[in-house]
Amino acid sequence: MSKKRNQKLITPEIFRQAVIGSFVKLNPRYMMKNPVMFVVEVGFVITLVLSFFPALFGDVGGGSLRTYNIIVAAILFVTVLFANFAESVAEGRGKAQAASLKKTQKDTQARLLEDNGGERTVLSSELKKGDVVLVRAGEIIPGDGEVIEGIASVDESAITGESAPVVRESGGDFCSVTGGTTVVSDWLKIRITSDPGNSFLDRMIALVEGASRKKTPNEIALNTLLVSLTIIFMIVIVTLYPIGIYSGVQLQTSTLIALAVCLIPTTIGGLLSAIGIAGMDRVTRFNVIAMSGKAVEACGDVDTMILDKTGTITYGNRLAADFFPVGGARREELIGCAALTCLQDDTPEGKSTLQLAREMGDHSEAVEGASFIEFTAQTRMSGVDLPDGTRIRKGAADAIEQYVKALGGQIPGDLHEQVDKISSLGGTPLTVCLNDRILGVIYLKDTVKPGMVERFQRLRAIGIKTIMCTGDNPLTAATIAKEAGVDGFIAECKPEDKIDVIKMEQSQGKIVAMTGDGTNDAPALAQANVGLAMNSGTTAAKEAANMVDLDSDPTKILEVVEIGKQLLITRGSLTTFSIANDIAKYFAIIPAMFMMAIPQLGVLNIMHLATPYSAILSALIFNAIIIPCLIPLAMKGVKYRPMSSGKMLGRNMLIYGVGGVITPFIGIKIIDLIIHPLLALMGL
Repeated sequence: MSKKRNQKLITPEIFRQAVIGSFVKLNPRYMMKNPVMFVVEVGFVITLVLSFFPALFGDVGGGSLRTYNIIVAAILFVTVLFANFAESVAEGRGKAQAASLKKTQKDTQARLLEDNGGERTVLSSELKKGDVVLVRAGEIIPGDGEVIEGIASVDESAITGESAPVVRESGGDFCSVTGGTTVVSDWLKIRITSDPGNSFLDRMIALVEGASRKKTPNEIALNTLLVSLTIIFMIVIVTLYPIGIYSGVQLQTSTLIALAVCLIPTTIGGLLSAIGIAGMDRVTRFNVIAMSGKAVEACGDVDTMILDKTGTITYGNRLAADFFPVGGARREELIGCAALTCLQDDTPEGKSTLQLAREMGDHSEAVEGASFIEFTAQTRMSGVDLPDGTRIRKGAADAIEQYVKALGGQIPGDLHEQVDKISSLGGTPLTVCLNDRILGVIYLKDTVKPGMVERFQRLRAIGIKTIMCTGDNPLTAATIAKEAGVDGFIAECKPEDKIDVIKMEQSQGKIVAMTGDGTNDAPALAQANVGLAMNSGTTAAKEAANMVDLDSDPTKILEVVEIGKQLLITRGSLTTFSIANDIAKYFAIIPAMFMMAIPQLGVLNIMHLATPYSAILSALIFNAIIIPCLIPLAMKGVKYRPMSSGKMLGRNMLIYGVGGVITPFIGIKIIDLIIHPLLALMGL
């Protein structure tokens, strides 16, 4: 587990910075961004003025009124500070992460390889996109790049927090390296892919420390609702003054302000920004970098998840297990031709096929002048062209069949039998041909990762549909899909097929998430609402996605979606709690305001609060202290449990709705018992 996930909620340094930030944020220009708390700040200023000039608004009451106004002003000031403190704590955690990342940014020496074959030592800050550098064991990789030659173990703990080194090599999906990591063994030749100041580490630091984040659509909508409620309650408060005069009650301005602060949704207003920042922080501590808060929020709304089979649902290391000749071909001939196609094939399939061929006694060597044909998603085959005109290919069965037919060859009668046999076992058949003659099939084995069935069941329980994409034939795809428990699959999938299925789901109003690591995944990652790219993948994939997984674990999309849902649930739960709180405060303040003139209202004083002053101040104090009490919940999030939306709503309404009504009754009564004797000493 990453050490980033085990940090304390508030360290002494974060606490110190949060306290300072609480006062800095008192600037009205900043407070106006949070209209609910800005109303509280304005109320504080008015009450503070009334503390020295009580007759300014026609209030009467002498020294006791002055004392009362001072107490109300102090509580309102503390309320604003607590709200600012909650946001500052959330920001402080991100800034602490940024500080630790900055320590990895060192202007290191780099071996720049020149076009003439020479080597020149330069500072890493001087490297430009396209430069090629050589990094040996014990040296720090000077910048983001892709390995073009070599294989080495790389310590990425400075970025990911994981102590175990990872292998980086040219070709395949593990060619990407990040500046600031260290080569542990061997050497790498790296092509730099970013200019100075624009590296992945630079962007990470800007994201995790940036307090000036953009609000998400849901956050904006909720903020609009809170502002609307605030305006409604302000209108109600204004109309209470003439109602009081008509009833023969002289309502103090500070009392009306106290009532307004207690009735408007100050609890969620004070925590809303902190919840959003903390949501991004939780994703970051899970070693996923979200490019925006909108990406995290979108995770919580995901309806459909597009998953690659290889590396996500299965281990992805499809290794050659056996060779099956067809059409009367000799086994030795099949093994020899398969080996020739793999001599320059850097993929795991190619390497394992060559290794198995060697174990079976094949000693094929590279032929001078031979031309290696790389695999592409369009041709779905690779191979080699020998100088004498011989063409050997390996690839998907239907692709090889079409290739052979185009050359005028015949399809062996037992080919489909062998292909279906391998597919029914959940393996991947790779067909080999020599010119226009099919020699046989390579059996590649793959295994579904343990625990995937339970994960997909969990996603199904919360209404998320899973679709597996694979280049395998339909029979293999169906076998793996059934074993893993996904809801659907796309066999023989090409990059454009992923885009098509994403667009189709989105046309039905669904939010789509997918993972990817290759350049061919970039268009689909950009099209998806949530695109999670692997840090080990290509630069194109990382730039197209709106999230990057530092651990390069494709299955992490499942947990990221749950973190997104936790963010939405936390925001909804605390909003419910805040509004339910207000209901309980009505029973504390309204009777207290009119009880003296209208004794019949005493029946509403169900908490039996001692005096009007103690009732109002108790409600105001509770309104202030509930904000810091909820900071841990806002930071950690409400615990997420997979269940249907209906059950989730019922559970949260019971806990945070009913609980939000009961808690103030208990809290206000306890505070009243404590402060009533003190207020009596002050003559209130």
